[in-house]
Amino acid sequence: MAGQKKHKDDVMMRLRRIEGQVRGLQRLVAEDTYCIDVLTQVSAVTRALQSFALQMLDEHMATCVSNAVAEGGEEREQKLKEASDAIARLVRS
Repeated sequence: MAGQKKHKDDVMMRLRRIEGQVRGLQRLVAEDTYCIDVLTQVSAVTRALQSFALQMLDEHMATCVSNAVAEGGEEREQKLKEASDAIARLVRS
């Protein structure tokens, strides 16, 4: 149980860091920062979000999907389809 709380705290800290990066983008735009510098920061935020998404997908596969596969049945098929759909969305983004 304590491990789950620490994990959740880590995830929330990572999201707050990304939120800070987005606020930094707002500040750069408000200060009329050179476009290429803004785009460089957009790239950094995009990479941070992609990394976060991959971490979440990895955890989903290791827990929810793995458990559903072990149990079998309709839940197995549903979780595998959800994971496949999520991967497709990430690849398209």
